[in-house]
Amino acid sequence: MPNYSRNEIVLVRFPFSDLTNAKVRPAVVINSAHSSHDLFLVALTTKTANLLGGEFILSEWKSAGLNVETALKRGIFTIHGRLILKSIGSLAAVDADELDRSLRFWLNL
Repeated sequence: MPNYSRNEIVLVRFPFSDLTNAKVRPAVVINSAHSSHDLFLVALTTKTANLLGGEFILSEWKSAGLNVETALKRGIFTIHGRLILKSIGSLAAVDADELDRSLRFWLNL
């Protein structure tokens, strides 16, 4: 199984909560390297209006491999690595720093 790096942007087959179907979505890997097959991810969205605290529009979304303006979505997910379809890029340093601030805010660290 491939290794994924922190701040790498991947396409993931996210299952619906009732497990009846799945949808391919971009997400950011937020864990460091480890031996588990599970990854911690934060979802990305093109719905950039009405963002919640800690959510933000990526300033360097084009260089991250995304096709349209994209925001980081509040919520941390654990997903098995086999659900990752491919890597498409990685966050720029400025967006990675903002992600770190968001994680601290969401988790009250």
